[in-house]
Amino acid sequence: MILIKHNYYKTYFIKSEKIITLPIDLNISEVAFVGYSNAGKSSAINTLTNQKKLARISKTPGRTQLINFFAVSQKSYLVDLPGYGYARVPKSLTHEWQTVIFQYLITRYCLKGIVLFMDIRHLIKKLDYDVIQIANKNKLPLLILLTKSDKLTWRLQQKQLKYVHQQLSHMTLELLRIGVFSSLKKTGIQLLYKTLNYWYSL
Repeated sequence: MILIKHNYYKTYFIKSEKIITLPIDLNISEVAFVGYSNAGKSSAINTLTNQKKLARISKTPGRTQLINFFAVSQKSYLVDLPGYGYARVPKSLTHEWQTVIFQYLITRYCLKGIVLFMDIRHLIKKLDYDVIQIANKNKLPLLILLTKSDKLTWRLQQKQLKYVHQQLSHMTLELLRIGVFSSLKKTGIQLLYKTLNYWYSL
């Protein structure tokens, strides 16, 4: 395998869709970014690409209601899925978002891996665990990033990291990576770079 090293600073927006309408092209590799509405997905995309406004950041979590496609290259896409679990939207809409997210993760055959974002202070909520189970069942590579790590001391960060490892130790996730992440301090950005490059090279 030849490792592809992308320049993520050249990432550009393609389109937004309420439902999945882009045809599956097996010549294109997609990586999904998923997590709760306040987990810091948009900030991570902007940090990864060194673009302040590529992914819109709202003061009100839950505003990302569409599937957003970004091109890292002509054959490598980042797919920003709607943030799930936001309490201030109707339950019917929340259910609709979750259905779209899980349908994408299960049926998208050009999906090379999942990056799951979790606030380091609020770990493995129900829908996080559902995503982890999908990755486990479908043998999808999974990178879990514990975001907003700058809000905790190094010792507490390591405690939370250990907790996640322990909670998932019973699973058969062979392609699992877990790390701490901070968009503010760019902690974990190299882990994200290397993981994406490896997945896109598969």
